[in-house]
Amino acid sequence: MAQATVDGVDSDDQFVGNHHVYQPYRAGLPPLKPYAREFWRRREFMSEMSTANIRAENMDSWFGRLWTVLNPLLLGVVYFLLVNILSNRGMKPGYFVYLLAGLFLFSTLQLAMSEGARSVTGAGKIITNTAFPRALLPIAAVRTAFGRFWPTLIVLFAMCLLNRIYPSVQWLWCIPVLIILFILSSGIAMLLATIQVYFRDTRSFLPYMSRIWLYISPVLWMPQVVPEKLRAIEFLNPMFGVVGTWSEAIVYHQSPKLSTLLLALAWALLFFVVGAYAFLSRERDFAVRI
Repeated sequence: MAQATVDGVDSDDQFVGNHHVYQPYRAGLPPLKPYAREFWRRREFMSEMSTANIRAENMDSWFGRLWTVLNPLLLGVVYFLLVNILSNRGMKPGYFVYLLAGLFLFSTLQLAMSEGARSVTGAGKIITNTAFPRALLPIAAVRTAFGRFWPTLIVLFAMCLLNRIYPSVQWLWCIPVLIILFILSSGIAMLLATIQVYFRDTRSFLPYMSRIWLYISPVLWMPQVVPEKLRAIEFLNPMFGVVGTWSEAIVYHQSPKLSTLLLALAWALLFFVVGAYAFLSRERDFAVRI
């Protein structure tokens, strides 16, 4: 009888057909060019997933869309009354619109963090049964957050008109701000999605983390009121320049300093690189962990 050798082991039987060799998992980045090509090829998959997430949250109904606007709007009223009660000085004209602008923008980041954190653990069957770039999941979560953000702009525009705040050329600064926010949110979403796979309680701490982040960002207060001893917040808070530029450009028609935008962009790129590296280097382990 003929003797066959398979993977260096002699056998008295003749095996016919393909055989598979399974190797231990090794953390590391996949080939980036093929990964990017496949990511781009599957972009419609990401779009449909984001649309499905929005519909699942009743965003295709009028009540669902109304709640998306009402939630930060009611928070704005609460914070406005709270600041007025605790403050011993009059508020700057247009403060309520300033507050709403910051809350609408920051709520987008908070939603991207929350949805991004559960994007992998909540897609167990898709991950185990389908081959695709896993980074589509947290990016789709960010896209969902921005999909819920656009209706709030209608309310914000109406509030601007009611307060005699009219469009100006400074509003164009909102475009780079939104691009920076998307990059930052994507990096954070990928990072949180990776952490959530290994530490399932991560998402439980997010409301507290995001609330603290909100309080140290220029949403309830304006950048000019930061005391000199706390100026480090301006450089250590990635959302400082994003929120400050957004709200002041809309309400007070102020152009930001170039250094402010560059610092915000640097933070966004840093989070994106760190988040992408953490996610891509571990994504082959996700199917086992979930």
